[in-house]
Amino acid sequence: MDTESGKTILLISSDGHRFEVTEAAASMSRLLSNMIEDGCTDNGVTLPNVTGDMLAKIVKYCDKHAAVTSELAAAGFSDAAAREESRVEKLKEFDAELVSLDVPTLFRLIMAADFMDVKGLLDAACQHVADMAKDMTVEQMRETFNIENDLTREEEAAIRRENAWAFATRR
Repeated sequence: MDTESGKTILLISSDGHRFEVTEAAASMSRLLSNMIEDGCTDNGVTLPNVTGDMLAKIVKYCDKHAAVTSELAAAGFSDAAAREESRVEKLKEFDAELVSLDVPTLFRLIMAADFMDVKGLLDAACQHVADMAKDMTVEQMRETFNIENDLTREEEAAIRRENAWAFATRR
């Protein structure tokens, strides 16, 4: 498929949602970039591990990042480092807003971004989880991330004794 902005690729989610994206946006995904390179996108690409709601977020990310990259290239940045710094700065707020999700949705986005190999989105989402976990107690992490405690009280007490330094409160 072709549009005014170049060739487009049809992406089909596991639940049948369809998205047309430019080749430039699709190339933000290493999975899709490799398929484009191999000529495997002519009949669309079915993504069996990505639901429509997650694919919508990934497409939004890729569209925005491809557009900003294209804008900066058109602006004539000759210094690659300055271009990258400007791109990162322009997209920081967008990325933060995109990954500000409830925990189950955020983890589904991480899985989808990992499957499609969208490194920037995966990094942003994982950094958001790390920022959430920062300064949490073990109990808070278990509650926030729905992690079952599979240790007996005795096993947990032994671990806390052996690693007391890790459980000391910060000041």
